[in-house]
Amino acid sequence: MQRWLKFVKYLRDFGWESVVFTPENPEMPVEDKSLLWDIPDDCMVVKLPIEEPYRFYKKLTGKRQDQKIQTAFLSESGSKNNFLENLSIWIRGNLFIPDARKSWIKPSVKFLVTYLKEHKIDAVVTTGPPHSMHMIGYQLKTKLHIPWLADFRDPWTNIDYYEQLKLTKHADQRHHQLEKQVLTEANAVTVVSPGMVDDFMGKVDRKYHFIPNGYDTADTQPGVDVIKSEKFTLSHIGSLTKTRNPENLWNVLSELVHENKPFAEDLEIMNVGKIDFQAIKSIKQAGLEAFMTPVDYMPHEQVIHEQKSASLLLLLINNTPNAKLILTGKIFEYLVSGTPVACIGPPDGNAAQIIKSANCGQVFGFDDERNLRKYLLASYERFKNKELISKCSGTEQYARRNLTGRMAEVLTRITA
Repeated sequence: MQRWLKFVKYLRDFGWESVVFTPENPEMPVEDKSLLWDIPDDCMVVKLPIEEPYRFYKKLTGKRQDQKIQTAFLSESGSKNNFLENLSIWIRGNLFIPDARKSWIKPSVKFLVTYLKEHKIDAVVTTGPPHSMHMIGYQLKTKLHIPWLADFRDPWTNIDYYEQLKLTKHADQRHHQLEKQVLTEANAVTVVSPGMVDDFMGKVDRKYHFIPNGYDTADTQPGVDVIKSEKFTLSHIGSLTKTRNPENLWNVLSELVHENKPFAEDLEIMNVGKIDFQAIKSIKQAGLEAFMTPVDYMPHEQVIHEQKSASLLLLLINNTPNAKLILTGKIFEYLVSGTPVACIGPPDGNAAQIIKSANCGQVFGFDDERNLRKYLLASYERFKNKELISKCSGTEQYARRNLTGRMAEVLTRITA
C-alpha cells in the first residue's frame, strides 16, 4: 500500500506528524521489506493482532496454510472444486461485510479509544479497501468526536468484482448502507480518480477531493542510465487477473510472431506479478507461452529498473463496468520511466486521459486489434532503430511530495 507509505514519508514536510496503526500479523499476498526504508525516523507505529478468516478459507478450498492468498483473484485455480470455490465466495460476500477484515473492527475501536484518550491527535485517517478500516474511523469519530478523513483507493459497491460476490439482497443493501454512512459522516473524503468522484456523487452529494497516486522521485532514480533490453520486451507490472486478460493483444501478437520471423526472434513478454489461470490459458491458446517470462515477485527498486529497461509498458485496465474510473497506481511510475505506454482500456477513461495529456503512449479499446497491430509494428521498427522512447511531459503534478502537500491541505482544513 505505497499510497499512504509515501504520504507518511512526506507529511512532516507540511507540518503533520503521523502515527500509524496497522495489523501485527496480516494475511498479505506479497511483502516487500525494501519499502521499510521509506518509514520516517521516529515514526510511531502501533500494531494490534488481527484474526482473519483465511485459515478457514484455506482449509475449505484445500490450500496449504503457508500459501499466500491473492486477494485480487476470486478464483485462483481453474477450480478443482467449483462448489467449494463458489461457497467460499458466497461466504465472503454475505457473511463478511464489508470484508474479511471485519473481525478487526471491534478490538481496534476498543484499543484505539483508550489509546487516543491518552495520546492527543488532531485527525484520524482511514484508507480502504479493506473498507473495514472506514468502519473503525466512523466509530472513532462517533465516540471521540475526532475529525476523520476517509481515503478510498478503490470504489466500494462499484469495485470491479462486486457483482461476482454472489450477494443476497440483504447483503447488497448492507454494503450500500455502510458505504453511504462513510461518505456522509467523514469530515473529508479523498479518492484516486475523477471517475470515483462521479461515482460517489451519485450516492452522496458532497465535496470529494481527487488526490491520485503518484511516483516518488527518490524511487525513480533520475539521471541513472539503464541499459535497455536487447529483446523487444513488453512488460506488465502487477497481477494479471481474469478481467485484465488482454485477448486482443494475444491475438495480435500471435499473428505477428507467425508472420514476422525477426519480430518473433526479438519478442519477450514480461509479467511481474501473479497470473490468473484464465490468462495463462489464453496465452497458451495464442501460442505465446514460449515468449512469456513470468516473475511472481520483484522488489520495488527492481520494478523501477524493469520499467526503464522495457521496450513498451503494458497498462491493462480491468474490462469491467467500472473500467472508465480505474486509475491504477502503476501508471504514474510508468509516466516517468522513459518507456512508452501501451494501454488497453476505455479510450475515454480516466487512465486514457492521463496518458494522452502526458503524451506518453497510446490507448486501445478492448476489441481494437487493427490499431494495436499498427502500433506494435511501428514500435518494433523504432525499437530496431533504437528510437523507441517516451516523450512524457507535465508529470511533476504527480510527484508524491506534491500530492502529500494536497493531502496536508485537506487535513488542515478539517482540523481548523
